[in-house]
Amino acid sequence: MTNALITKGKTINVALAGNPNAGKSTIFNALTGGRAHVGNWPGVTVEKKEGRFKYKEYEFLVTDLPGTYSLTAYSIDERIARDYVTKEKLDVVVSVTDSTNLERNLYLLVSFLELGVNSVLDLNMADILEQRKVRVNTKKMEELLGTPVVMTSATKKAGLNELKEMIIRSKDRKIQPLRIDYGKEIEEAIKKVKESLSSINSPYPVRFLSIKLLEGDIEIIKEVRGLGYERSVEVAMHEGSRLEIGFGYDLETEIIERRYGFIESIIRQCVRRVPTIEEKLTVSDKIDGIVTNKWLGIPIFAFLLWTTFQLTFTVGGIFADFIDTFFGWLAESSAIWFASIGVPGWLSSLVGDGIISGVGAVFVFLPTILILFAFLSFLEDVGYMSRAAFVMDKAMHAIGLPGKSFIPMILGFGCNVPAIMSARTISSEKDRLLTILINPFISCSARLPVYVMFTGIFFKSNQGVVLFTLYMLGIAVAVLSAKLFKSTIPKLKGPVSPLVMELPPYRIPTLKGVSIHTWERGREFLKKAGTIIFAGVILIWLLATFPMSSEYASETTLIGLIGKFFAPLFRPAGFPFWQAAVALLFGIIAKEIVVGTFGTLFGGEGALSASLLKYFTPLSAYSFMVMSLLYIPCIAAIGVIYRETNSWKWTTFITAYSLVIGWVMATVVYQVGSLLI
Repeated sequence: MTNALITKGKTINVALAGNPNAGKSTIFNALTGGRAHVGNWPGVTVEKKEGRFKYKEYEFLVTDLPGTYSLTAYSIDERIARDYVTKEKLDVVVSVTDSTNLERNLYLLVSFLELGVNSVLDLNMADILEQRKVRVNTKKMEELLGTPVVMTSATKKAGLNELKEMIIRSKDRKIQPLRIDYGKEIEEAIKKVKESLSSINSPYPVRFLSIKLLEGDIEIIKEVRGLGYERSVEVAMHEGSRLEIGFGYDLETEIIERRYGFIESIIRQCVRRVPTIEEKLTVSDKIDGIVTNKWLGIPIFAFLLWTTFQLTFTVGGIFADFIDTFFGWLAESSAIWFASIGVPGWLSSLVGDGIISGVGAVFVFLPTILILFAFLSFLEDVGYMSRAAFVMDKAMHAIGLPGKSFIPMILGFGCNVPAIMSARTISSEKDRLLTILINPFISCSARLPVYVMFTGIFFKSNQGVVLFTLYMLGIAVAVLSAKLFKSTIPKLKGPVSPLVMELPPYRIPTLKGVSIHTWERGREFLKKAGTIIFAGVILIWLLATFPMSSEYASETTLIGLIGKFFAPLFRPAGFPFWQAAVALLFGIIAKEIVVGTFGTLFGGEGALSASLLKYFTPLSAYSFMVMSLLYIPCIAAIGVIYRETNSWKWTTFITAYSLVIGWVMATVVYQVGSLLI
């Protein structure tokens, strides 16, 4: 009986690990049919993702680990990856590497092999190697590394069956940890530390622990101390200090250099052709010479954003008009039909004034949101967004933030919730906290319906320009707040961590890939429209209906009384009427409800525009958009801020601070504008 028959139905637990931009998430999608997002910068995959697929007699459980460069747990995602491969019962870890950048990518595999992890090396992007006429001797590489090697092209779905076969063949493989020769002096130090750890009970090999102690790995030091081996830590520190005096620089650097020396020897023996300097100057390098230029980089980034907004309105407006007309017709038709069959007036009002007008007012902006997401997904998939972070690094440092903080800021254009979560990739705790605190000021897609509604009524000829100024204002308030917090809050003071990230080569995005990313984000909008916004507009309708003796949506209804209580607060900002106060109040639940509130109170097509023109001027409309941009984050964002900081103090602080900033900025815009106009 064959091994395959004996193990029929057995689940093979596989983890995918690799550097950011190596194609790991694309491999995951190709294997499982999943829809993990594929980004071009570290931080998109910040949590474990799982998927299943069947192949032959086996069921594969695949875990997509966060992208990481090493197993030295400087950041949360590195800690997640290391803990998972050492403490979970895995059959195989597939190390997905960018085969066009072997020196950098093999470092993680070498770390796995030193750890004694049963690994399979996946040399991804094999199609690019073929284009460059570079040949890799995989058999020789297997022999030198002591681990199976397979070549794939994730984007072309090539080599996936070979990868599956290799996983099956490797699942029961017995391995020994890789032993790199670190030189006589370091090896003697490793030996001394190993002797002090000889009886330790740890999931890590003793040699691996010894090297990590010598490197000064904080997490390993904590773990060893927790197991009662304080003496081993002291031995490692003593030996490390002694060696550093001899080397003249830190020991960790020497150990890292030795690993890279080992990797270089592997590449020299296994890669048949190394490109010349001229050949290395690829199309990506030539483009980067322009888009990352110190003088042109920021203007190009600003121009691309401005162009994105202009195209968003130009194309999206065409579809929005049709949807607006449809919902206007639907509300009117439903009222006529309900009247013809004798439906009670309150039910007709609920459906027409509440649900159709409220939800419809939000749905009108779905095409614009989808088009914006499509453009941002294109820039992301083509490889430009990581360049944007690189370009902004120097400017970010000037205000006390690392360049890596710009990545969550860019993600915030889509939604602040995953953007805040992506701050986990920032290694410094204070920089991570600072990034979380300023992210709510970045204009997310939920605010976009508010902008589209007001710019479509008051700024028809220059919608894109007005929207661009709002997005830039959000970024400006975020970075200035960071500067303020950094200089005044003791917990946030200190040096800024450097930006270390890889710029992936430019790639032509696939229509399918961009469509999937766009739909994933659009689906979240539709889900919110069908749940939170739907419930919100019904609540608003109820408050606008009772008491029944009052006229619908009048100031004597419950919602009118609530609005009249808060309305005076907004007089300095130029919109002192109760409907605006109520819209902002309910917008705390979800920003789209601001539009839904106006739709419910003022009606659908035509009536909404006429009402807003009655209550707002172009100046007060812009002031209202500024308030919508900056004031309190939505409930979901507040919740994730608490979860990521584990502190009500910081959550309450940023909520109160943003409310004050929103009111102050809206007031300044209106008051200064009134003097100038």
